[in-house]
Parts: sequence; C-alpha cells; structure tokens
Amino acid sequence: MSTLKHEPARILRPPSEERFAEELAALAATDKGDKPPGWRLSPRKVCFFICGADGAISHNWKGAPTRTVVTRKFYGDDALVERAVIGLASNRALLLVGEPGTAKSLLSELLAAAISGTSVNVVQGTAATTEDQIRYSWNYALLLSEGPTLRALVPSPLFVAMRDGILARFEEITRCPPEVQDTMVSILSEKLMTVPELEGDHRLLFARPGFNVIATANIRDRGVHEMSSALKRRFNFETVHPIADLDAEVELVLAEATKLLGEAGVSIKMDRDVVEVLVMAFQDLRTGTTAEGIAIERPTTVMSTAEAVAVAMSAGLDAFYYGTKRLTPLEIARHLGGAVMKDSADDLARLKQYFSVVVTRRSSERRGLWADLAKAKKALP
Repeated sequence: MSTLKHEPARILRPPSEERFAEELAALAATDKGDKPPGWRLSPRKVCFFICGADGAISHNWKGAPTRTVVTRKFYGDDALVERAVIGLASNRALLLVGEPGTAKSLLSELLAAAISGTSVNVVQGTAATTEDQIRYSWNYALLLSEGPTLRALVPSPLFVAMRDGILARFEEITRCPPEVQDTMVSILSEKLMTVPELEGDHRLLFARPGFNVIATANIRDRGVHEMSSALKRRFNFETVHPIADLDAEVELVLAEATKLLGEAGVSIKMDRDVVEVLVMAFQDLRTGTTAEGIAIERPTTVMSTAEAVAVAMSAGLDAFYYGTKRLTPLEIARHLGGAVMKDSADDLARLKQYFSVVVTRRSSERRGLWADLAKAKKALP
C-alpha cells in the first residue's frame, strides 16, 4: 500500500521582510547613518532598499561572508520615496493616493519592512470596517469568565503598532465610513488610545517611539468616502503616479511576469520586444495620446502597470499551454480585451478603434510585431 507524500506548504507571496531579508541584513550591517527613534534603518538606507543601490555590499549572511546586490523594487519617482521617508521620520502619518495599480500598497509594504522589520501589521479598509477593528475587540469567552482584562483584549494592528513602536498600514482608508475614519484623529494627534474597560495604568496606551501609520487611498474608487478636514491635517499626502518612462515600465512588466510564471512552474521565451508592444499599447490607452501624437479615446477602466503584468502573465500561460511556448502578439491580443472590458461594454469598441487606427498604422510603418498584432485583431472578444 503506497503512502501519499505531501510537499511542505509553500507561501504564495512571502512579505517583503522575508523575500528581501538578505538585502535588509546587508543594509543594516553597513548602516552608519542616524536613525529616528524606533527605526531599524537610517532614512538613506530605507531609500536604498526601495530604490536600489549601486554595487554589491559585503557582509556576513547566515554565518558566511557574502556580497549582496540591493535591487530596485519600486519603479517610480525616487524623490517621492525620499519625501515619504522624511515625512515618516517627522512623526506625521503618510497617505499614499493614486489610481489603482500604481504600487501604493507595495510602497507601503516596503517602507514598513525597512523601517519596522514587519509589513504584516495591516488594517484592510472596507465599507464594513468597524471601530473595533481599528482599536481593539474582546475574546468574549474570556470576557465572560474573568471580565475585561489584558488577557481578554484582542489588539488590533493599530494597537500592536502603538504598543510595540512599529508602523501600521491602513489599506484603502477612504473605503471606511467617515465615523470609522475619524477614530484615527485622536490617535494620530495625541498618540494615545484609551481602553475605558480596563483599570489603572492599563486604561491608557501610549504609543512608543517608532509608531506611525501609512495609509493608502484609491482616487478612482466609486465607493470612496471623503476624509474629514481634521483627519487630512494629520497626514502628509503623496500622489503615486503611473510609470511614464517606457523602458522602465517594460523592464518592470517583463521582470514581474517572468517571476510569476516561474512561480507557476512555467518556462517560456519572453522577448522584450513583445512585452514592449504590450506596454506601449497600455501607455497609449492610459494617456489617450500615442507617441506619434494621435489622440484616441481612453477606456474607462484603469490601464495600470499591474494590469499589464496580469496580461503578460495570462498571455504567457496561454503560450505555454496552447501555443509554441514563446510569447507572441496573438496571445497579447487574446488577453488585452479582458483587461480593457471591465467597467463598460463601450470599452471594447474603444479598443477595437485603437487597433483600427493606431495598430494598423504602426503595422504598415514598423511592420514586424505590430503587423502580427494587427493580424491578431480577430482574437479580440
């Protein structure tokens, strides 16, 4: 009788502090800069961790000497990262705003990993988020048996951040009802949380050095709630824009799609030129203007870099399972329609018009891959 052997469970996406543990260790080992209270790295090293550093760093890793390259993880405005870091060092909370898919959550995660050593202290804002999920709740079995005690209290991520002197992340804060959002006002201004059910010194939780909040907000979300003026004043606002540089976005989409396909056990040929065609189409549709200066009608859906990565991965899987194990414009066209046609059926007409005007023109002027993409128009939904 055979026995089934199961592989150890794997984590689909480890947090940044685990994925980049060696890089964080290298930066910490060579960090001679001044650190704000409660921070693990100096502001300069935090920026290096997010934006990358030149050359390899010599240090000891797991008991052996090694050299580690600190890679770029956020493709965007480096000055924005520097401002965000300095703002957090001044003990003001940070609010990252922008369209979906501009890596706001990723930047929040990277900042928390570098500054506090943990990025999983997260409140996920939704229309159903309650004040208890932001402050604290109770283990009701213990509450009934022994009354309100520290042992019966269930701390929220914000409570943990104040208690331990680390960063808390608040995703999609503007999706929460205004009365729930305003729970944050006194906490951010006084750095104090009151637990009236407890007695003595336990009634007051004072934030330790290192505590702060990084929040994100989606400016295109139809379910958004306006923040009160009092809460806005407690945040430094930074707008995260889509990647404008073609080469930078191509490199990011190529790297991320290749990594995701590798994690899925798929190995295919991902030509950079094919990915460039995909990214150019996304940038054209995102901005409403092509590199040649042709005005086109923008889809109502968000043509973000994250969506481009998703299309590249889906097209790669298509090429692996149904094609020649090499990414071509045919697979790109097959999955481009699904990315565009989300918010309105009219967006498909806009995409087909883009093919008729822009792709057809480029197919005659540039030929090659653009001619292949023009022929693949029949693969659109």
